[in-house]
Amino acid sequence: MAAPSSLGSAKSLASFHASLLAPRRTELAPACTRLPSVRMHASAAAPPEPKKTVWVWTENRQVMTAAVERGWSTFLFGSKDLGKDWSSTARINPLFIDGPEIFDGENQKVAVISQVSSPRELELVQPDNAEAENIVIDFRGGWQVIPAENIVAAFQGCRGTVLAVSTNSTEAQVFLEALEQGLDGIVLKVDNMDDIVKLKDYFDRRNEARSQLQLTEATVSKVEVVGMGDRVCVDLCSIMRPGEGLLVGSYARGMFLVHSECLETNYIASRPFRVNAGPVHAYVTVPGGKTSYLSELRSGKEVIVVDQNGLWRTAIVGRVKIESRPLILVEAKENFGDDTYSIFLQNAETVALIAPNKGSSGRTAIPVTSLKVGDEVLVRKQGGARHTGIEIKEFIVEK
Repeated sequence: MAAPSSLGSAKSLASFHASLLAPRRTELAPACTRLPSVRMHASAAAPPEPKKTVWVWTENRQVMTAAVERGWSTFLFGSKDLGKDWSSTARINPLFIDGPEIFDGENQKVAVISQVSSPRELELVQPDNAEAENIVIDFRGGWQVIPAENIVAAFQGCRGTVLAVSTNSTEAQVFLEALEQGLDGIVLKVDNMDDIVKLKDYFDRRNEARSQLQLTEATVSKVEVVGMGDRVCVDLCSIMRPGEGLLVGSYARGMFLVHSECLETNYIASRPFRVNAGPVHAYVTVPGGKTSYLSELRSGKEVIVVDQNGLWRTAIVGRVKIESRPLILVEAKENFGDDTYSIFLQNAETVALIAPNKGSSGRTAIPVTSLKVGDEVLVRKQGGARHTGIEIKEFIVEK
């Protein structure tokens, strides 16, 4: 594919950028059959996320093997000889590129390729202009995010599949998350096996986030003011809602659900992006079934945000603040077992533990300043033995 031509003067470049940023009204032709819209809710009954399509475009046999092992079997070839050779050694679905079109092994057109390097070319990629059920977009000219968002908006609810050519796993993530919904899939054009591994890890994290963690009710057995310590505030790049927080604990075997600072007060503005999580030694749950010390968190790392029902999602840490503050020790015993768990938290009205969901009459969170013996809170039971945050099976005593 030829490289895009220069846009010329600085004036024309500025016009190009401005036109990409300008909002557009796209009138969809009646030929585009809209599918019923589905409003997504964070509940156990939420419908599954639409499966994303992954095609692989490579001439590296190791990349092909890695992709097949991870469940991706559709490959693009510029040469029919290479496609036939690989098909003889692996169960794959070969597709063949012929100019701007893609054909299957029976010479049936399955997709068209559209190069986008200008606003005019972007305008041509519309549902009513589609020449095949599948459209593969090759973004050129440096701009990817805004054009991808425009495509997602134009094609939402329409039949057919829109994929974007990605030259690495990071680009693929950009396309899969455009306007949150993302494009329908990607064509991963790589010769490095690491990109296959990283993309599969990304999909694994997305799929995990649709699952539900089992939370256990525990009864507070001790509340004690203990003195000063270095506590950690975790500021996320996401907004948390009432009933959401982070799983934190002194012992990895039992993590308390610590509420965010999203609730309004008369004395201080809410900070729905923040969890006042506890001292530096405490564990916090992170994706992949792992834990991290609060002191290890930093900008760019991921944690999991959990609600009262155990539904969770990943969030990126934007900032971590460590300051010396007065602490309270809280211990709680699980209601249907013998284990007791503990956590240290800052002694402040804005710090709270999440309570079990008891309906409209129950409390979402209990501030530590009003917490008392007999109150019920939510904890997450898990394996206690850890090596670099990974759960292992070995004898361990924590007290």
